[in-house]
Amino acid sequence: MISFDEAIALLSGAVAPLGSETVHLLEAAGRFLSGELSARSDAPRRDVSAMDGYAVAIDTVENGAPLRVAGESRAGMPFDGSIGDCEAVRIFTGAALPEGADCVIMQEYATREGELVHFADGHGPARHIRFAGSDFSEGDRLLAKGARLTPPAMISAAAADRATLDVGKRPNVAIIATGDELVAPGKAHESAHTMPETASHGVAALCRAMNAEVVASAHGHDTLGELEELAAEALAAADCVVVIGGASVGDHDLARPMFAAHEMELVFSRIAIKPGKPVWLGKVGKKTVLGLPGNPTSAMVTARLFLRPLLAAMQGGSVKGELRFAPLPLAAPVEATGPRETFLRAEMTEEGLVPVSNQQSGAQHPLARSDRLIRRPAGSNAASADDLVSTIDF
Repeated sequence: MISFDEAIALLSGAVAPLGSETVHLLEAAGRFLSGELSARSDAPRRDVSAMDGYAVAIDTVENGAPLRVAGESRAGMPFDGSIGDCEAVRIFTGAALPEGADCVIMQEYATREGELVHFADGHGPARHIRFAGSDFSEGDRLLAKGARLTPPAMISAAAADRATLDVGKRPNVAIIATGDELVAPGKAHESAHTMPETASHGVAALCRAMNAEVVASAHGHDTLGELEELAAEALAAADCVVVIGGASVGDHDLARPMFAAHEMELVFSRIAIKPGKPVWLGKVGKKTVLGLPGNPTSAMVTARLFLRPLLAAMQGGSVKGELRFAPLPLAAPVEATGPRETFLRAEMTEEGLVPVSNQQSGAQHPLARSDRLIRRPAGSNAASADDLVSTIDF
């Protein structure tokens, strides 16, 4: 068996971007940039007010001496002219600073009487001005190549003043769930020997959240001929095939043999992690095949750890960018780990990070409230509340 880090390194080397396409800004959310994004102009373009108040030349302001209000400046409708001696301009947040002004006095310190305004003590020393180029300058890189256009990043993309963006092409994904005992949800209650097929629904949701297109989702029985047909159909339709189940060592584990006719090259197989030892990765030409364990929790944990970075890489994103672990303190203890690196499902509560009570690989109920994974090295001692552990979003 290989380690988790070794498997990720092999995955990084095996997966290449599918290419790029140009999309409208309105269609770019969640996508990965194919090139760096630079600003077309300074922001702000000129000095603007950071507050509602009065623009003044601060040297002309004397305590108790009123100024004449010469006009007003609103965002998009600047004051036409410059400030004269003993003059002020009513100004609003985001409005251009009039020529000759070097300070905005907040309206809370102003008393207006007709065309005159005078100011109370205590309005300084802040000038309340956003200076031209103080956010960024023309040509500055706002987003790096491979950056994902998250909701906050969309602000930067729009600020770059680009109507279209070059982004990675969306992967087409086919999902094949295997197992004689599985039936479509809604049918399992009809027999004591069947259970709902659930893992593919979580995997498909993860794919869509990563902007992949799920072009096929099928269930195959543990029969080599049937699975070979599904494999051929999936490879014809998709850039990436995800097989759930059938990856252990029994007589009915056919996940890899179903691709034998296509001369699949195995990138890695069997990883020293819990859950997820049976995970494997293969290549059929330029197409990628990822095998996940059949137990729903194992499938979802390994989909987070392997499928999500794989789909990012296919769109020009970073594998490491999808695997950013950060330390968090525990709010409840965890047990010692065995000989494999272990990923525990956990929940962020008002008290802090709490591992879910049922960590069995087949447990489905705890998944709904699990929003973090705790990464514990092999052979780790038990950890107590307040100890720091390595975590990632789930």
